[in-house]
Amino acid sequence: MGRPREGGGPSGAGRSRPRGGEPGGSVPEQAPHGGRSAASGAPHGEVSRPAAGEAAGEQVPAPAGPLPTPPARSAHPGESGEVAAARQAGGDRLRFIGAATRRIARGIDLDEIVLGLCRATVPTFADAILVYLRDPLPVGDERPTGPVVLRLRRTDRIPEEPDTNGGRLPMLPAQPDLGPAMGGSAAELAEVEPGGPLAEVLRGVRPLFGEAQAARTALPELLGPDPRLPSGHRVILAPLRGRRRVIGAAVFLRRPDRPAFEPDDLLVAAQLATHTALGVDKAVLYGREAYIADALQRTMLPDSLPQPTGVRLASRYLPAAETARVGGDWYDAIPLPGSRVALVVGDVMGHSMTSAAIMGQLRTTAQTLAGLDLPPQEVLHHLDEQAQRLGTDRMATCMYAVYDPVAHRITIANAGHPPPVMLHRGGRAEVLRVPSGAPIGVGGVDFEAVELDAPAGATLVLYTDGLVESRIRDVWTGIEQLRERLAETARLTGPNPPPLEPMCDEVLDMLGPGDRDDDIALLAARFDGIAPSDVAYWYLDPKAQTAGQARRLARRALARWDLEELTDQLELLVSEVVTNAVRYAERPITLRLLRTDVLRCEVGDDVPQLPRLRQARPSDEGGRGLYLVNRMARRWGATRLSMGKVVWFELSMPPGTPRR
Repeated sequence: MGRPREGGGPSGAGRSRPRGGEPGGSVPEQAPHGGRSAASGAPHGEVSRPAAGEAAGEQVPAPAGPLPTPPARSAHPGESGEVAAARQAGGDRLRFIGAATRRIARGIDLDEIVLGLCRATVPTFADAILVYLRDPLPVGDERPTGPVVLRLRRTDRIPEEPDTNGGRLPMLPAQPDLGPAMGGSAAELAEVEPGGPLAEVLRGVRPLFGEAQAARTALPELLGPDPRLPSGHRVILAPLRGRRRVIGAAVFLRRPDRPAFEPDDLLVAAQLATHTALGVDKAVLYGREAYIADALQRTMLPDSLPQPTGVRLASRYLPAAETARVGGDWYDAIPLPGSRVALVVGDVMGHSMTSAAIMGQLRTTAQTLAGLDLPPQEVLHHLDEQAQRLGTDRMATCMYAVYDPVAHRITIANAGHPPPVMLHRGGRAEVLRVPSGAPIGVGGVDFEAVELDAPAGATLVLYTDGLVESRIRDVWTGIEQLRERLAETARLTGPNPPPLEPMCDEVLDMLGPGDRDDDIALLAARFDGIAPSDVAYWYLDPKAQTAGQARRLARRALARWDLEELTDQLELLVSEVVTNAVRYAERPITLRLLRTDVLRCEVGDDVPQLPRLRQARPSDEGGRGLYLVNRMARRWGATRLSMGKVVWFELSMPPGTPRR
């Protein structure tokens, strides 16, 4: 059969030809031959019944075709009945293409777009459809490597019924979803041979009838060696071309009992293929961006929480719903000098890669500021300045708290964040009254900190607004529900506090289906504290005799705690660290011992320079103190303070020592 006419119809008058070989040049004015659907019996101009299992949705009008009865009288004087029918057919075609493309464009992800194409065309335009896409799909400007492989992404068809001649479409599965077998005919994977028939058809872009010479040789390469296709113009092979390259192909089929495709149907197929391919390109790019932003955000969250002395921690993070997966929520727990710990929860406004990047910068800034041991209100002030440097519209909320296990106190500063909830040991849940403050990024606002009791056994819960606010409830209703859920969970365990990990799961269970359209960060801290009997603290003058004095004090503390086995180690390391401190200090130094599951020693002075571990030369008289600390201590470190530094080390408890 020769090459089909571009315009279709006897004369092609009043129809536009696609430009430059692209399938989406302009909308034709005449409709393909629709007639009466074999599956539904719908007369001309009516909507055919949907395919089996199709969800209710926008009705796609059937393309018009030759009428079985004489055409209605034309509204234009002097216009023949044939011209009036062509005019009506053109209007029906425009309505069909408009409804179909709207349905395709509604999809956000890849499956929704392909499903939109299938539901828009079956059974209105075709009795069956097969959609092949490249595997893997190229993203953006990346150049695929290796052979081009097409994978059958989805099929759809009307229920299989024999026509008057017993004809069927045996190559399609009974269900529209892709199955493991295709009736023994259609292939699931097709490798496109370079320079082969299928490659030439895909390169040509234009849809072809299955009877065309190029399509006859290409379809077996796509569907398999024996596709058993209907004869006549009842098959259309349409390449799917995105913005930069061909990304797949669609095959439209009609049963033998239905009128064959007409040349104008090639233009309809071209429009459907173009909109589908552009939608697939959009979905792939959106999916890649969402994946990158989600991965960026997750890598910026802590892999694991520290295990500071006197407090137990648990956390949860849930990404946003599929409509807005990317957010800027974060949490952090930062060990501070003096066995204290900083607890941070923040939320950058917006859902985008920019929000995730801003979150990472603010989290890094908060960690740096915490290392300087600044008060919570000062940390928020510097975060506010950093957000203003990042841009005028960089807004975030943040809660910053510092817990001191020795003093059993917690200091909290707030920057526009939802208030924390304290679950007391007896089961009472309390929303803490913390000044809300302005969000970070507003500028020119003072932040206020409050100091509260943190009794042993109490649990502090910090969270972002995604946990308590949604489209169906306001933030204060959600906070009250959170308080009630915590109190209910505590009642189940009686006088003992509920375990942290199950408690976090119970808190997240308060979210119902469809009740989450924002990401969620949750941080829970169980305060154990350090008893005064497990703390020894001294002020020492920076004199030459101070090292000997420190050794005697440490030895007495170990004797009081029945830890004489550690005396030799502790005296040696205390002597080295205190000697380094008194060498440069001008004010009294501090020595503190903490007995928990480890023995921790902290020496503070007023010199801001941090000590560095170095290898002493044989001729050096000093420089080996930190080397001994590094070799003998379980862990050690140094932290700069606003007025000096603290050098600390830990020793493991002797075997058999009861855990505290």
